[in-house]
Amino acid sequence: MLQVENTLFTIVMIIYFVSMILYFIFIAAKKETFSKIAVYLHLGALVLHTAALVCRGIGAGRLPLTNQYEFATSFAWGLSLVSLIFIWKFKFPVLGAFAAPVIFLIIGYAAMQSKEVKELMPALRSNWLGFHVSTAIISYGAFGVSFVLGIIFLLRDRMKEESFWGQHTPAKEKLDMISYRAVALGLLFLTFTIITGAIWAERAWGSYWSWDPKETWSLVTWIIYAIYLHLRIRRGWEGKAAATFAVIGFVCVIFTYIGVNTFLPGLHSYK
Repeated sequence: MLQVENTLFTIVMIIYFVSMILYFIFIAAKKETFSKIAVYLHLGALVLHTAALVCRGIGAGRLPLTNQYEFATSFAWGLSLVSLIFIWKFKFPVLGAFAAPVIFLIIGYAAMQSKEVKELMPALRSNWLGFHVSTAIISYGAFGVSFVLGIIFLLRDRMKEESFWGQHTPAKEKLDMISYRAVALGLLFLTFTIITGAIWAERAWGSYWSWDPKETWSLVTWIIYAIYLHLRIRRGWEGKAAATFAVIGFVCVIFTYIGVNTFLPGLHSYK
């Protein structure tokens, strides 16, 4: 099954790349046919990506969520899923042109990691693994979409309403609303991630919170997005400032995932 997963992973990378190119051609050539093909390829890649994760799980005899490679490919899967949902729900293929490069970069990062299947360390042998990491994947995926939407919002002023970009990109008010929904979804699942992680930590290490670097930066990320929602709901904060906040927030997400593992080793260094 691991050999099948290897093959599927390679195919998935290729399809994501082709989908990304077609999204770019859609923008450059200004022909909607390319966007439709790109979206269907995106869907096909997501289906095969899911199959690859299932094969990895069967081959490893556990959930494929316990090391850098597995979490990175799952992170890419989460971003792919959430971005596709938003593309379809809001009839917004331009989102794909911005999300596809991020998906490809993350899955490319996964490809550079070791695919070796190792025996789980004792702390990971828990049913909480699936709850904790799966909620983190959806959370990161939603924050990734809010990041992409923030960039599009910041570029929206340069798009004339009668231009191709203007006709295929929602008005700033709608972009702002979509980004808000993505952040709210991400914060909800990040809250679940922190809660399940605390319960799991207490059972594995005897403490709900140990100020491990990953825990600390997850909390920092949660606070950043909580401030975003607080300012938006209580102060009516929106527009350019909110979009900039969403972009900065995702930079914190990336540091929490990659930077902490690289520069601040701790109890979560195995991820």
